[in-house]
Amino acid sequence: MAGVIAEVSRWFVPLFIVFVLFYACLKRVKVYECFVSGAEEGFAIAVRIIPYLVAMMTAVSIFRNAGVLDIIAGLGEKAFQTLHIPPEILPLAIMRPFSGGGALGIAAELINSYGPDSLIGRLASTMQGSTDTTFFVLAVYFGSVGVKRYRYSLAVGLIADLSTFIASIYIVNKIFV
Repeated sequence: MAGVIAEVSRWFVPLFIVFVLFYACLKRVKVYECFVSGAEEGFAIAVRIIPYLVAMMTAVSIFRNAGVLDIIAGLGEKAFQTLHIPPEILPLAIMRPFSGGGALGIAAELINSYGPDSLIGRLASTMQGSTDTTFFVLAVYFGSVGVKRYRYSLAVGLIADLSTFIASIYIVNKIFV
C-alpha cells in the first residue's frame, strides 16, 4: 500500500499540470501567453519586494552578529529554567519572528546537537512549523504594497507567535514527555 501511495504522490503533480494544460486547451485559453503574463507580473512584484527584503536581512544580520540574541537569551534563561523549559530553545523563539532562514539555521543546529527525537529537537521542529516570521511579513509584504499603518498587525502577529510558542511547549511536553 505504501508503495502505491508513493508512486501516486510522485506522479500527481506532473499529471495535474498535464490536466490543467489539456483543460485550458479545451477552453481555448492561450496558455503560453498567460504564463508569460503571470511571470511578468511575478517579476514586477519581486522587484518591488527586493529593497524591503534586503533591509530586513541586513537588520537581522546586524541583530544576530552584534550578540543581541545571546544577551536576550541570557536574560530569559532563569525564567525558562523555573518553568522547566529548555533554555536552549530561547534563541529559536527570539529569532523566528524576525527571520525564517535564521530560525531554520538555529533549529537545524539544535537538532544536530541534541537529536531529532530529543525534547529540544521536537520543540525546535514544532516551533519552526507553527510560528511565522512576523517582522519579515510586516517589512517585506506590507512594505511592498505600501501599508503604512500596521500597529495592530504587529501586536496580533507577536501574540500569535507567543501563543504558538507556549502551545508548542505544552503539546510537545504532553505528547512526548
